[in-house]
Amino acid sequence: MSRPRTAHPTRTPARRLAAPAAAALLAAGLLTALPAGQAQAAGSVVKVTGSQGNWQLTVDGSPYQIKGLTWGPSPTDAPRYLPDVKSMGANTIRTWGTDASSKPLLDAAAANGIKVIAGFWLQPGGGPGSGGCVNYVTDTTYKNNMLAEFPRWVQEYKDHPGVLMWNVGNESVLGLQNCYSGTELERQRDAYTTFVNDVTKKIHAVDPNHPVTSTDAWVGAWPYYKKNAPDLDLYAVNSYNAVCDVKAAWQQGGYTKPYIVTETGPAGEWEVPDDANGVPLEPTDQAKADGYTKAWNCVTGHRGVALGATLFHYGTEYDFGGIWFNLLPAGEKRLSYYAVKRAYGGDTSRDNTPPVLTPLGVEGDAGKVQAGKDLVLTTKATDPNGDALSYQVLTNSNYIDQGKQLTPVPFTDLGGGRFRITAPDRPGVWKVYVKATDGHGNVGVETRSVRVVPPAVNGTNVSQGRPATASSFQASYGDCPCTAANAVDGNGSTRWASDWSDPQWLRVDLGTRTAIKHVQLYWEASYARAYTIQVSDDGTNWQTVRTVTDGNGGVDDLDVSGTGRYVRVNGTARGTGYGYSLYEFGVYK
Repeated sequence: MSRPRTAHPTRTPARRLAAPAAAALLAAGLLTALPAGQAQAAGSVVKVTGSQGNWQLTVDGSPYQIKGLTWGPSPTDAPRYLPDVKSMGANTIRTWGTDASSKPLLDAAAANGIKVIAGFWLQPGGGPGSGGCVNYVTDTTYKNNMLAEFPRWVQEYKDHPGVLMWNVGNESVLGLQNCYSGTELERQRDAYTTFVNDVTKKIHAVDPNHPVTSTDAWVGAWPYYKKNAPDLDLYAVNSYNAVCDVKAAWQQGGYTKPYIVTETGPAGEWEVPDDANGVPLEPTDQAKADGYTKAWNCVTGHRGVALGATLFHYGTEYDFGGIWFNLLPAGEKRLSYYAVKRAYGGDTSRDNTPPVLTPLGVEGDAGKVQAGKDLVLTTKATDPNGDALSYQVLTNSNYIDQGKQLTPVPFTDLGGGRFRITAPDRPGVWKVYVKATDGHGNVGVETRSVRVVPPAVNGTNVSQGRPATASSFQASYGDCPCTAANAVDGNGSTRWASDWSDPQWLRVDLGTRTAIKHVQLYWEASYARAYTIQVSDDGTNWQTVRTVTDGNGGVDDLDVSGTGRYVRVNGTARGTGYGYSLYEFGVYK
């Protein structure tokens, strides 16, 4: 069998962040005195005050509107990045987990006048595609462990001046649909939200001075919270492009608690139409910046009910998701960064701002680019400050193998916003990126998909549609059955997949004795590192016409010279721990 398929990756990182203050260490008996010259900082008293439709959050009696960001860097990097967060006009950050590692983050937050929405992670968090199924009806061990774990950290940090509130769970009401269905799913969702209420009561008993909320995706969880979690002080929701619909949903739901938006910003993969290659159409840099502005305006437009937001995402990851959402991938600031800064009232008067690129295009037939051939990308970049720009071109294979990394590739700057690269040698839908930097810490990035196809071959493909057999095939799982016939059906999305052992072979019967001159192998991710191409007149006695010992997958174009009725590829060493898998086995005369 070939490698198993994996679920589409979730959009939400399950970060584990946390920390105690010196005052908390004193209370725990771990310090006998504060360091010389350091005054003991007191924790804030945070309350949800007001009445139906006229609520507000207060910190030590003063009104507090959450102008926040979800937090991406490591806790130890907090002293480096939080002054920048503060300069944006933000006053809050949100984490997804709280434990012993959080101290540098909480301490740096307090030092910069920033509060933390401290999260507690529950399975199955993160919405669709997440793992870690829990039976909230019967798994008392898991629930008891969490009921002990979470209050432990609340006790540790309840007097820390960096704490704003506690947030229990992230998108688990949605995520339970990966574990259950039908009436059992409803039972689990009721049990989960009842458990959230149990956690809330435990937290309140330890810390009456900070509110407790719970986050889920969109407002589908709110009816469950309304019914089963009356002890929550407020609700929380992750909503991206649909954030402007939350107000109407709250009004129609008849809710009696305010809410905060814990993730929002530009449209995500799950919210945009597919492009011509059948993959989500990523918004442009400008559209992403506009998405943050729109989201904040809709949050602030629900006065007296929406108490603020933590926009997604103050992250530095430089990968597929980082380019889609991060305000500063690799530490470089984007148009979105400055849109958030303007929304939060940060001073932008002296800022040097990013280059602006036009949408990325492809010259020629953008619908199909031959593997290994020239590919010309087009985009025009301008810089508001007149800075000299430098460029980089990158590729990503997320829609082929769920790979998240961006790989820089050699390119030739042809001038006039034209960049020539060599197309990847592995067929499938790739993302390509053009990045422009201005030398002042700012970046503009535009991206699009391209469909890479096997190179055209001169000659007639005599294997297509002919009878094919194999030493083995994967009968089920994922996109299988993956029979031998799939490799000669002319369809680049069906495949043959073998058992996970060496050797394995695939042969095609050409019907008559035929002289062949070329073989094209279009490998799935499970490729052959070593193999032979062989011909035979009787299907029993074989003559080798080509030997390969350094295969690397993708497309292998092989000139051969041989004659026979049967042609086979005989794999002798796999390139992965899985089997051999071919999308197409082309034999040309």
